[in-house]
Amino acid sequence: MSGGLSKKAKGDLGEETAADFLRRNGYDIIERNYRHRRGEIDIVASENGVLVFVEVKYRRSRRFGAPEEAVTPAKQELLRRTAEGYAAEREIGERECRFDVVAVTADGGRAEIELFRNAF
Repeated sequence: MSGGLSKKAKGDLGEETAADFLRRNGYDIIERNYRHRRGEIDIVASENGVLVFVEVKYRRSRRFGAPEEAVTPAKQELLRRTAEGYAAEREIGERECRFDVVAVTADGGRAEIELFRNAF
């Protein structure tokens, strides 16, 4: 992952890396970059019948903290409200849901990926 990319390009690359990782680990990707007036969810997936809302955090290094540390309580609340909008819009009903975080760190051009299931 190159340092010369724009912030959006890095984010897109981080999300693509995360989506590939999730697929390899048994997730079915339903949707990416879902937008609602309340916010955005990076990846909506399914794992063993559970609807999973995935927040992807990308960092070039851990020098300023781990990527997952950026999922603050305020961000968690925004994601919850956005997921409620998704569930209402898609008429999900009483399906089991959870929130996962995928932390992607590109250290020396090599991606390190960490999955936090049921992160909050």
